[in-house]
Amino acid sequence: MSEIPSTSQGDGTSQEDTTSTAESLLNDPTTSPEGDKTAGRKRDLFTIAGMPYLYFGALFITFLIAALTNNLPDSMLVGFGITVVLGGLLMMIGQLAPKVRDFGFPTLLCTFVPAILIYFGLMPRSVPPVVTNFLDGYGFLDFFVVAVIAGSVLGMPRTLLLTAGPRFLVPLLGCIVVTFVAIGAISALLGFGFIKGILFIAGPIMAGGIGVGAIPMSQMYAAQTGAEASSFMADLMAAVVIGNVFCIVFAGLLNGIGRTGKQWFVGFNGEGELMRIQGRRNELTLPKKKSAATFQNLGIGVAISSGLFILGTLLGAIMPFLHPYAWTIIAAAAIKILGLFPRQLEEASTDWGDLMTSYFLPALLVAVSITYIDIDEVIGAVTDPVFMGLTVLAVICSGLVAGCLGWLLKFNFIEAAVTPGLVMADTGGSGDVSVLSAADRIHLMPFAALSTRLGGAVNLFLVSMLVPFLSM
Repeated sequence: MSEIPSTSQGDGTSQEDTTSTAESLLNDPTTSPEGDKTAGRKRDLFTIAGMPYLYFGALFITFLIAALTNNLPDSMLVGFGITVVLGGLLMMIGQLAPKVRDFGFPTLLCTFVPAILIYFGLMPRSVPPVVTNFLDGYGFLDFFVVAVIAGSVLGMPRTLLLTAGPRFLVPLLGCIVVTFVAIGAISALLGFGFIKGILFIAGPIMAGGIGVGAIPMSQMYAAQTGAEASSFMADLMAAVVIGNVFCIVFAGLLNGIGRTGKQWFVGFNGEGELMRIQGRRNELTLPKKKSAATFQNLGIGVAISSGLFILGTLLGAIMPFLHPYAWTIIAAAAIKILGLFPRQLEEASTDWGDLMTSYFLPALLVAVSITYIDIDEVIGAVTDPVFMGLTVLAVICSGLVAGCLGWLLKFNFIEAAVTPGLVMADTGGSGDVSVLSAADRIHLMPFAALSTRLGGAVNLFLVSMLVPFLSM
């Protein structure tokens, strides 16, 4: 799933830094071409999208003038430029807001501000067509989603998948499947529809992120029904965002209950310890994300992700009952489990996926906001009591099921309810950070990453199997 740059907690705990390699290079005097002289300038210490703010400002003004004078070329390069600049600016504004930045505020700004600007007629008219063509016409959507899929699956330690994985998989998969069935059943009783409840509420909420959730799902639904992806995006994004808010609230409540010190039953509160079996924690440890990658690795990552997507497309043409994204996931998982790739190729895929989720996620969110999100439809979704009720129930169900199943497998209830339970229902990346922060269990981030990566892929696969029933 998707991640955004994070900040340090007030207690001094350092969260994983997912800022771009470019930013680290700019802020490191030993890597500056001009040595300490350039890196020591105060004006270069504050960066936006990895660039010193003065240079970023010059770039922003250049794009703005071109947009206002209708001189924006309709090309992939300009699409990258517009979305990276606008996404970087909104992300920076969100990060400057104290407290709320830890609750996914930067992601919310990138997701909704561009759509709001269009809604009020404040965005230059030349921008939306260029960004829309960049996302759909030039295929930035596939570019991003496949990179994340390949990097997430191939980046999972094989030993983890084959040994410790099965134990953790039970609450992880259980919370997804039970939430699907429960929300589908309640939706049917309320007249919303069994399949519709799963595909429009449980599916996007349980995706563990936007990049492998609402975005590819809207494409799947559009391909199945013949409608535009934009007609589905507002409902999907509303479910994801609202679900994320309630995940944070419930994580805080669980933490508060745990702080009372009362053990309601054996294994109720592990006080941050996930498992009740001593000496088993390291079995679920993920490798640290690298802060830099070689140009060669990034190039190899592009080639592998594109190859996997082509293979998924071929399999989808032969067996059209699954979407190419689902076949891409199956192909990547088979390669990983069978150990068909050398370590270098797996690391290259992971590096490429990490670049997408760390630097280009704001760009993707901005592009999606401009192309797909209709504010009128979002307002309609959040004012629907049935929709809101089902969204809250999906979050509660995910947490309770994961907690109960985890407890049966010697996990502590609160810890298992937080991850994989609430972590699977948040927005991934920033959502994971927010939920774990609210639960005061930020050290469980490796487990959250496991949930987001593997659970997101499984969720997308299950959704792809149900999509054919959408038009029935």
